[in-house]
Amino acid sequence: MSTTRTLAVVSAGLGRPSSTRLLADRLAGAAADALRAEHGADVVIEPVELRDHAHAMVDATLTGFPSGDFRAAVETVTGADGLVAVTPVFNASYSGLFKTFFDVLDRGALDGTPALIGATGGTERHSLALDFAVRPLLAYLRANVVPTAVYAASADWGSGEDALGERVARAGAELAALVAGRPAPARDDPYENPVPFEDLLGSAGRAG
Repeated sequence: MSTTRTLAVVSAGLGRPSSTRLLADRLAGAAADALRAEHGADVVIEPVELRDHAHAMVDATLTGFPSGDFRAAVETVTGADGLVAVTPVFNASYSGLFKTFFDVLDRGALDGTPALIGATGGTERHSLALDFAVRPLLAYLRANVVPTAVYAASADWGSGEDALGERVARAGAELAALVAGRPAPARDDPYENPVPFEDLLGSAGRAG
């Protein structure tokens, strides 16, 4: 019997469509292909476009907790078996949208979560932002980040050589291996073991 694994795909692109979302989808697809082919798992991919939650993220930083659709997005990420996180590079670092999302997560929410990081930018000169900014951020949150990070410059999309595709495949396989080697998290059903009605009555009587 195959195991179902969930991959949350966080994309901080500002446009629609965006190269950031395109890279995120390719990375998630590579990881899903490797999980199916090499580990016999069923895979569910859950995309989270931060652009859609920009205002809610600011509200969450002010109130201290997410709400509505943004809360559902946070729960998707924190409950996933693996994470793909991709940001555009602005001023040699991750975007403010990307950082704000991870700022509102509860401490420990990503402990041990296998993660694959990626970034997009105009030139290859910004590729070091992955190792000097994005990787430390996810490491601080105690995610288990795979060795291969994938940066895609504008030239990578139009190149006849598929160097980008090779990096994507390698990173996806690394994420798949970590996800497959991690025990599937227990997803408790609050209705599986209900409190007996007589116990509820007894508690109510004692309270009264």
